[in-house]
Amino acid sequence: MPDHISIRPATGTWVVRAGGAVLGETSAALELTEGDYPPVIYFPRNDIATAFLEPSDTISTCPFKGKATYYGIAAKSGLIKDAVWSYEDPLDAVAAIKGYLAFYTSKVAVEEV
Repeated sequence: MPDHISIRPATGTWVVRAGGAVLGETSAALELTEGDYPPVIYFPRNDIATAFLEPSDTISTCPFKGKATYYGIAAKSGLIKDAVWSYEDPLDAVAAIKGYLAFYTSKVAVEEV
């Protein structure tokens, strides 16, 4: 794993809410820290109501993690565009995040409960 990235189990129980609805709750989250960026909580895909996720055409590439795919969230108020990302086939150094989803905290609420 690159020296500036660390992945560890997140302590406690985490919830993600969007548009007033709970999309998921887990006690099996991962916390990824990269350099000076704030930590990102990754939720196991199985703990998220994926029926509300709509695949996006947006992709990005990180030289340390690989290609990220994005999803919008179908909320009562409308689509929350590109609110979720996932590394479907992450680089070996960060393979632990495969099967996990992360959320932009500027678009949804990610909280420890």
